[in-house]
Parts: sequence; C-alpha cells; structure tokens
Amino acid sequence: MKPAAIVYTSNTGHTRKYALLLGEQIGLPVYSLDEANAQLSGGSPVIYLGWLHASHVKGYSKAAKRFALCAVCGVGLCDTGTLTDQVRKATSIPEGIPLFTLQGGIDRSRLKGMDKLMISMLTKGLASQKQRSAQDERMLELLSKDENYVSPENLAGLLQWYREEQL
Repeated sequence: MKPAAIVYTSNTGHTRKYALLLGEQIGLPVYSLDEANAQLSGGSPVIYLGWLHASHVKGYSKAAKRFALCAVCGVGLCDTGTLTDQVRKATSIPEGIPLFTLQGGIDRSRLKGMDKLMISMLTKGLASQKQRSAQDERMLELLSKDENYVSPENLAGLLQWYREEQL
C-alpha cells in the first residue's frame, strides 16, 4: 500500500522536523494529526510519526483509528533503531506494521506540566546516584543538554523500507 501522506504529532518540534525531512525525501505531503483529520479522508494510507513518552508513540491510537498506517516512527531520546520491541509492546502496534525509532532530542523550554516535572525528577535522580551504569550516564547526558539529534542520516532505515515497498 503506497502512503498518500506523512502525518505526525510533535511535542517539542523534533518529530515535526523528521516529518518535514521525510516529506522532502520522498515527495509526500506532511500534515499534523489535526491537519490530516481535516485534509485526508478516513482510511487514507499514511506514514505516522509520533513522539515517544514512556515507550508509547503519542497520537498512535487516534491515527490508527482514522488512517491506514503503512509504517510508524517513534521519536525520542533513545538512539535511532533501538527499543522497537518495547515501543511496539507499549503502544500495541501490530507486528505487520513496520516500526522505526528515531533519536530526536529534548527542549526543556517547550515541556509542560507533568512532562517537565518528570524530566526534572529523572535528571536529578540520575545526577544524585553515586554509581551510574553506562546507560545511566548516557541518559543523564541526553537529559542535561537541550540537544537536537534530528538528522537525515537517522532516516536511512525508513527510507530503505519505503524504497523497497515502492518497487
């Protein structure tokens, strides 16, 4: 099934940036989930991108109810291509739908409410640990800096899937 568009839900802008990059690369229109609801008919085939929150792809349920999902991408702090099993399970994404994870970044100035509080608590908790694993050190580094890891290179796996699907 050939996607008609790219649809996304973004919190701090990283997912939106990936959606726009992807749209440029493959020549599909890009819509936020709200825009897509107004612009696309129900059942339209789309590639969906959502930000990750506790291994859950935000907006997935709404997108899956309205559109035919060709592929799903979760954008978060995790390294590109990691945690797909956890994300698939937490979000209840069927095995038949390709799933990709992309490293986006963090912008604490755009976080609100409970998300802002949770990131602050996690950062403080990790910083206060006297002995940290390599994974804890990496997470602390990611949380401590407002970094943007969005890059066209991170889309390589998704672009390969797309090209193979279009043959």
